[in-house]
This record gives sequence, structure tokens and C-alpha cells, in this order.
Amino acid sequence: MFNKINYRAIVSLCMVVSFSTIAVAETDMKSNIIDSQLLNLAGKQRMLSQRIAKDYIYRGNNIAKTKANKQLKESMNRFLTAHKKLQSSVQDTEIKNLLSFVELSFSDLKDILSNKFTMDNAQLILDLSESMLEGSQYTFDSLQKSFKMKESNIIDRVTEERMLSQRIAKYYISYQIGIKDKNTVDMMKETVQQFSDNLDILMKNKSNTPQINQKLKDINKLWKIVHKFYNNIEKGGLPLIVFNSTDKITKKMDEVTKMYLLNN
Repeated sequence: MFNKINYRAIVSLCMVVSFSTIAVAETDMKSNIIDSQLLNLAGKQRMLSQRIAKDYIYRGNNIAKTKANKQLKESMNRFLTAHKKLQSSVQDTEIKNLLSFVELSFSDLKDILSNKFTMDNAQLILDLSESMLEGSQYTFDSLQKSFKMKESNIIDRVTEERMLSQRIAKYYISYQIGIKDKNTVDMMKETVQQFSDNLDILMKNKSNTPQINQKLKDINKLWKIVHKFYNNIEKGGLPLIVFNSTDKITKKMDEVTKMYLLNN
């Protein structure tokens, strides 16, 4: 009789432990998914800060105007939606303060967008895009550190590629409309080199899945052709090719980013 009772007690205990383990695993999984989603949002904010400025200048100079105008409105809405999500999800006081600063920059940028395009306004938009990028970068770095994600270096580089592709287009069109200072040329070439370095590291990453490797090969095939146009910023003359090719790269890198985060 005692053995039967003891056996049942042991079985019951094992079941409780098993269910508890499953519950903890499910909780951890949900937590990881939420962390990945927030990190992806923070990473996208960097890209959107550059895309908004690029679209404003393209639209203001009647180059790819319809597409740029549509994309600008979408980017503004996406940035604000993501910003609100980050504000409501982040508990760290320092990050919250940074997000408040980013919101102020976004508000100033929104006011300028409603005004007539001028070179002075274009320069203000470029400056604000840098402030928004810096704040978004800090938020991303802080979240990544707190989440303690595996392969954080790889995650950082792949999410950065989305931003860099839009940054390239921003510098290119800025130079074409007359912002022809040495800094614009230097920053363009630095951004192109940074994208190349990141892409090389991503392609050599041994933990890539076959699907990720295929996506990266497709991007690299396009990059080998178009990066020469970007570096030839002083010659110019290819604003539509730059607009479309950088958008294509951004879209493909967004797909790769999601794949990395799912496998993390």
C-alpha cells in the first residue's frame, strides 16, 4: 500500500515539475520574441531617421516625387508608431529620457516638413536626422545590452545595414542638390565602406542558415554593381538608380534581419 502511494506521489511530483519546466520554457520563449521585436523596432528607427531626410530632399526636388512622398508619409507614421511602442515598453530611465529627446527632434522635423522646401530647411532636416539617428542608436545599443542576445555583434551589423543603405541615398541626393561640402563626400565614402565591411562579415558568419546565405549572396550581387555609383557621388547623375537600388537593398536586409532574429 505504501509503495503504491509513494509511486503515485512520485509520478505526481514529476508531472508538476514537467509542467513547471514547460511553463518556464514557454515564458522564456515569449520573452525572447518580445525582446527581438523591440530590438528590431529600435533598429528600424535608425533606418527611418535616414529615409525620412532622403525622401524629403527627393520630393522637394521633384525626383521620384510620387514615390518619395508616399514613402515619406509611411516612414513618419512608422517612426511615430514604433516610438510609442518603445516608450511604453522600456523601463530604464536613461533610455526613456533619450526617447523623449528623440521625440522633440521628431516634432521639430515634422514642423519643417509642413513648410515649403528650401535649402535651409533641407539642411535643418539633415541635422535633425542625425540627432534622431544618434538617439535611436543609443536606444538600440542599450536594449541589445540588456537583452544579452546571442551573436549581438552580428545582430548589430545586419540591422545597421538597413540604415546605411538609406544613409547612402541621403548623402547622394544631398550632394546633387548643392550641399557639396567635403564632409558630404567623406561621409558617403565612409558609409559605403562601412556597408561593405558589414556585408563581408555577415557573409563569413559560420552560423548562417542556408536561407540567410542565399539572401546575402543576392544582396552582394547587387552591391558589387551599385556601390561604384555611390562612390562616384561627385559625378552624380543617377538619382533614380540610387533611390531604387538602396530601397531594394534595405528591403532585402530587412528580410535578413528578421531571419537572424528568429534564429537568435
